[in-house]
Amino acid sequence: MCAHTGHLPKGRPIEIWFQDEARIGQKNGIVRQWARRGTRPRQPADQRYDNAWLFGAICPARGKAAGLALPFTGTAGMQLHIEEISRCVARGAHAVVLLDRAGWHTTPRLRMPRNVSLIFLPSRAPELNPVENIWQFLRANWLSNTVFNGIEHIIDAACSAWNNLAAMPQTIRSIGLRTWAHTGQEL
Repeated sequence: MCAHTGHLPKGRPIEIWFQDEARIGQKNGIVRQWARRGTRPRQPADQRYDNAWLFGAICPARGKAAGLALPFTGTAGMQLHIEEISRCVARGAHAVVLLDRAGWHTTPRLRMPRNVSLIFLPSRAPELNPVENIWQFLRANWLSNTVFNGIEHIIDAACSAWNNLAAMPQTIRSIGLRTWAHTGQEL
């Protein structure tokens, strides 16, 4: 792991955040559903290709979430998301954001807020990022088995799913806490 920005400030509380992006769209997943024995319930499937990107970050120790649903991904989207994370950090604290090595994460064109530092996870190790499990939870509970009418519907559904999650701090803690990342922190 390597830090993207300078040094951590001395004497300030550190918050550990995890960040990732997920494509949400019309090529949507189908999950199991309850049905009466002997019946075959209908499950919608869409053949269109519109999609949006859900940028998500969680701070499991605080049960907090910062997310944006955007019709694009890349450096501009990542810049917006870093600024959103910065606004969610507790006053006087500094966020260390753990994330993968996507090109828009590692670019020197990102302007880092003073209260945020990036640490990159090892390549090809998605199991280290609990936001991967957050995507599974969102899809299983609010995004699967849905036919979206278009990009606005996709963005609305992604926002709604993320806001549902953000209102569930215990779920964020349950899915996101990793002992290796929070050893020595007050929880």
